[in-house]
This record gives sequence, structure tokens and C-alpha cells, in this order.
Amino acid sequence: MPPGVSSMKDTVKLYKEPRPKACDLIAAWPGIGNVSLIIARYIKDKLNAEEIGEIVPSNFFDPIGVMVKDNIIEAPQFPESKFYYWHNPNSNRDIVLFIGDEQPGFKGYELANCVLDVSQKFKVTRVYTCAAAIARIHHTEKPQVWGVATDPKLIKVLRRYDIVLRGALQIAGLNGLFLGVAKERGIEGICLLGEVPMYTTRIPNPKASLAVLEVMTKILGIDINLAELAEVAKESEEEMKKLAAEAMGEFIDRYTKPVWPQEEEEEEEEEEE
Repeated sequence: MPPGVSSMKDTVKLYKEPRPKACDLIAAWPGIGNVSLIIARYIKDKLNAEEIGEIVPSNFFDPIGVMVKDNIIEAPQFPESKFYYWHNPNSNRDIVLFIGDEQPGFKGYELANCVLDVSQKFKVTRVYTCAAAIARIHHTEKPQVWGVATDPKLIKVLRRYDIVLRGALQIAGLNGLFLGVAKERGIEGICLLGEVPMYTTRIPNPKASLAVLEVMTKILGIDINLAELAEVAKESEEEMKKLAAEAMGEFIDRYTKPVWPQEEEEEEEEEEE
């Protein structure tokens, strides 16, 4: 156990302890475009995955204030960090999901180890995370999916699904760090990244999430109806269109200038009068 990490007994509450033969883990935290959270929550809902435990939040988070209702202060609220489990009837590999509502301001390394402690208890042998890949694409284009892995042999897996291999990149936050911690512990890991237009990083991006989920379901060998997410992705294009127009306006204002000096233009107008 890494220095400074509390025992699992102090940091984790498990309501149920399934005994699978083997598992894959999908771990998700907020990030650019909320790509990871959209995917994990969609999988959880469509598979009806069962909540089986949670991480005690006070070990990793400090509330920054309280809510007041009818002039009465409520108890401090912490972000949720929960585990879910789904038994795969068509395979000997089940799925564990970990979904964190927030990333801790610090102790991210400890939290990653805590999640992996629980995962190994459920015989997880491969972990998956998702993230956004900021790219020079237009929102009307179909996003490509990039991939990275903790082991060269997993690159062969990625190549089977036409995943883009960019060579060198950085994945910020726990959606990236988690795989580094998994590698330290000898656990296989894959991160799938959906392309996100540079001008849409401030809003959720279900279109990038859909592109990643289409690939992930194939790798995991699970059948999920993606029609609902596809509809949400289609609806989101209108908001992206507005952001594209704003970005173009900012570009024009910043990088274009009159072809003649402003003073000369004003003098000509006066002469015409």
C-alpha cells in the first residue's frame, strides 16, 4: 500500500460483494466534454448495473460550503464516488463500474489506488477509462477515437477497431492518471479518447461519447442500445453550432484589421458630407 493511503476498511463501504470469475473495470470522472461520465452513466443505466459500494468521501474531499433551505443550514454535501456491478450472462467476464462525481483537488493518486484495491477484490484484470481528445475538427464531422494502453500487446487490440494511435500525448486528470497507477500495479489498462472540437470544450459532448461507446461496446463484447445517446448527440449539434459562430466571430475580431487607417476613413466621410 502506498505511503499515506488509509486501509480499504476505512475508506470503502461495500454493500454487496459479488464473486465473479473475472471482471473488466470502467472508471470515470468529470473531464473535458464530460465524455467519460456520459459513457459510464449510460452503460450503468442501460445494463441496470447494481450499486454495490462507495468510497467514503471525507477521506478525499472537503466541502467548500453548505446549502441553506428555509433559513436552516443543511449538513455538508460531498460528491459521490460509487461502485456498480453487472453480471454478463454471455461471458465469463463481468463489469464493474466506478463513477466519481468530482476529481479530488489532491490525493488523486491515493484515490486511484483505493479504486484499484476494490477492483482487485473483484478480480478485475483490465481497466478502461475515457477522455476527450481536443482536435481541429468541425462539430459536423464524426469524431475519431484515439487510444492508448499500458502494454504494447494491447495496441494490437486497438488496431482491430481502427482506433487512431497518435504516438505521444498527455491525458490530464484522473481519467489519465488512473491508468498510470494501474500500470504500476501490473494491471492492464486502455484509455479511449473521443475527438472534441476546440471551441466546444466548455460543454458536454455526447457526440464524442457516442463515438467512444461504439468502440468500447465492441471491445467489451456487450450489446447496448445506443439510439438514445445518438439522439442526444444530434440535439447537441445546435449548441455546438452557436459556439462555432461565436468562435468565428472572435477570430474575425482578433485577426482582421481595416485595409486603410481608421483616421483616413473618417476624413473621407467628412469630405463626402
